[in-house]
Amino acid sequence: MMLRNRLITAVALAAALAGCRGTGDLVVDEGVGITAVRSACPAVGVPDYTGDITLFRTPGATTADNIDLVAALTNVRPACNDSGEKVFTSATFDVLARRTDTRGARQVTLPYFVTVLRGGSAVVTKRVGSVTLNFADGQERAQASGQASSYVDKAEASLPPEIRELITRKRKAGDADAAVDPLSRPEVKAAVNRATFEMLVGFQLTQDQLTYNATR
Repeated sequence: MMLRNRLITAVALAAALAGCRGTGDLVVDEGVGITAVRSACPAVGVPDYTGDITLFRTPGATTADNIDLVAALTNVRPACNDSGEKVFTSATFDVLARRTDTRGARQVTLPYFVTVLRGGSAVVTKRVGSVTLNFADGQERAQASGQASSYVDKAEASLPPEIRELITRKRKAGDADAAVDPLSRPEVKAAVNRATFEMLVGFQLTQDQLTYNATR
């Protein structure tokens, strides 16, 4: 399975991304009653179908009575520092797990990925980490915490001056482009797309695990 294809599919299906927004680098409020804030900080989130993982006692048998362990990656808490030339984004998250057989102490290590996407599809960086869960004898549930971080060039995540001017220029009634949304212009769309970054975190799943999550 190609990681890039998997990530692109996951991102395309993502329902929402929890933003890492502070004071934006662009504010648009030209008398329309709407203020749009754009930050150099990447949005942070978990792509669909990568936020949980199921392990089975017998590989290939995905029936409920064969489930060994289920875990969820949740409570993603982002933070961002865009004061320097590099935008530093970090996030902490929890992994909550439940096993079906509580006999004996057990340690389970689960892999997760941290990737930065540009323009919704281009993989800029990707790392794989792991989080370890410890079950005591007789204990059904366990919890662990993980961390993710990334750097993005602030210049790359900021709109060029000419694009900013197109978006924020005051327009008067009667101007040829007064009724045209500047964000609908192809060159503006392309620039916004190039300057848009996301940091995504999820379980590093096999193709079978991803298919199970998507079709169950």
